[in-house]
Amino acid sequence: MEVWEAIRKKRAVRVFKNEPLSDEAVTRILDAGRRSQSSKNTQPWDFIAIRDRDQRQRVSELGNWTGHVAGAALCVAIVVPTSQTGQDVDWKHMFDAGQAASYMQLAALEIGVGSCLGTVYKQEEARQVLGLPADKTIHIVISFGYPAEQPETPAKKGGRRPLEEVVHWDRW
Repeated sequence: MEVWEAIRKKRAVRVFKNEPLSDEAVTRILDAGRRSQSSKNTQPWDFIAIRDRDQRQRVSELGNWTGHVAGAALCVAIVVPTSQTGQDVDWKHMFDAGQAASYMQLAALEIGVGSCLGTVYKQEEARQVLGLPADKTIHIVISFGYPAEQPETPAKKGGRRPLEEVVHWDRW
C-alpha cells in the first residue's frame, strides 16, 4: 500500500472481529511506533502492549470514549515521562507520542488491521491498572484488531474541510 493511499483510507475502527493478531502483526505495529521520529531523537515513549482481555476491559474504563479498547485484539498504551513543567501535559512528549501513534496506525492499516485512538482521563486509576512508576504518565491508548466491517466507501462528503479552507498562504 502506498503512503498516500493509507492516509486517504485511514478510518477510526471501533468494532473488531473476535480474532487475535499474530505475533508478527503485533511486532510490526510496535516496531513502527519505535521507529517514529521524535524531538531531538529523545524517543520519550514506552509502550505497554495489552493482549489480556480483562486488562483491556480495565483500560477501556479509563476514558470517556474508550469502550472500543475492550473489544480489540490489542491495546497499546503510549507511556511518556511525567511533566516536569508544572503543567498536566508536556506537549513536546505528547507530540512525539502522537507521531508514534500515527506510525503504528499506518503500519497496522497496511496489514489489514484497524485502529482507533483513545484518551485516558483517569490518571490515578491508569497508574494503578497499568503499574506505572511515578515518573511516567499515559494519555493515549490505541485499540487494534481486524475490523468487523471493512469500509470500502470513500469518506463521507463533508468529513474533512476542503484544503482551500484549511491552508493559509504566507500569513493568515
